[in-house]
Amino acid sequence: MSTQRAHFFEAPVLPPGNMAVSDTPLRNLGLGIQGTLLEPVIEQIRAELACTLKRLKPRFYLSTEWGVPFGSVSVGIPFYLAKPELLRLHAERVGHIEGGSRTDLLRYLRHELGHVVNYGYKLYEDEEWISLFGPITRPYVEDYRPKPFSRRFVRHLPGWYAQKHPDEDFAETFAVWLTPGLDWRSEYAKWPRALMKLNYVDAVVRRLVDVPPVVTTEDLDEDVAEITLSPEQYYRNCLNSTSEEPPTLDSAMRSIFEDLGSTTGVNEKASELFHRMENTLMADVYRWTGHFPERTRMLLRHLAERADLLNLSYAEDRESEAVVSLTTFLTALAMNYVHEGGYTP
Repeated sequence: MSTQRAHFFEAPVLPPGNMAVSDTPLRNLGLGIQGTLLEPVIEQIRAELACTLKRLKPRFYLSTEWGVPFGSVSVGIPFYLAKPELLRLHAERVGHIEGGSRTDLLRYLRHELGHVVNYGYKLYEDEEWISLFGPITRPYVEDYRPKPFSRRFVRHLPGWYAQKHPDEDFAETFAVWLTPGLDWRSEYAKWPRALMKLNYVDAVVRRLVDVPPVVTTEDLDEDVAEITLSPEQYYRNCLNSTSEEPPTLDSAMRSIFEDLGSTTGVNEKASELFHRMENTLMADVYRWTGHFPERTRMLLRHLAERADLLNLSYAEDRESEAVVSLTTFLTALAMNYVHEGGYTP
């Protein structure tokens, strides 16, 4: 199991009762990129792009999430990355942070640049692009069903994200190609389909290195400068939109923890382990299964509530076994959901 990644910057602990940031409309917070720790990272990504496509000049702005509006060259960056207090609030409300370290931030930016290149040069209209990645008109669905370790796709963002849609497949392929120091030819030498896509990107970039893009539109989608919701209202809406009733899995829970209990030693509450592992499991289960972090969080909290009602616990000296059992159990549930559309048949 991976350890929790260090944050891009450490969010301060706000004093109790400090509601100024969370209750202020986003448009009134004066959020921007200039002068923040985002600025030097964006300058680095601009330099990487300038070495490959000299005439393409994307615009970066703060939005509610990562994204590039279709037909534009504008890159939206989550607003919570621009202010330490907002990063802390996001961690509290959502848990999973996309771009929480410098390395992670660069990973997401390289992916979004793939969309900028695709839209800026309308590569999605190219016959070879379509034959390799598929038609961009294919329906875009949030609940995609990835095949872990498929050699038809590169690996870059977590959740086997290249398998979500042809547009994401290209963006992921471009991001891998762009990553400094990565020998993608060796990395994907035994992945013929993925290597064909990388070679396509390599050839296209060499051809377009000094060519101006055909699209320079800078449309902004959900620009924070225009959002009247406060961060608190925004997160409340997000949590309400993802609510669903998890399954009852009492017998499975009992089978895990009844074997780990102790009648003579010190017992720990199972629910506390669930809460303690929440952020790590959200990230790692998503990385290897494609099960969205918000669903993992909701499922874990539901299971923690059931564990309390069932009075489940484990022996203090058997915590490592409890961690393995919980991780395996949650991964199995996640895989069921991704491939069958539900946690249980």
